[in-house]
Amino acid sequence: MQTTVHVSGMTCGHCVMSVTEELTELEGVESVDVDLVAGGVSPVVVTSTRELSEDEVEKAVEEAGYSVA
Repeated sequence: MQTTVHVSGMTCGHCVMSVTEELTELEGVESVDVDLVAGGVSPVVVTSTRELSEDEVEKAVEEAGYSVA
């Protein structure tokens, strides 16, 4: 199952690593693929074994210090 979110505020590889780390901690997440658009809105594809709620994904992104666009 794949969930795509758009994250704003990321500018570098460290940002990608932070968001990836938080999303990977969600139950059932198998992989996170970030297409970094520095200073813009970056698409993030989360592959998981279950459906993820918008709320839990948004909270994980916010925990990393960014926001869902």
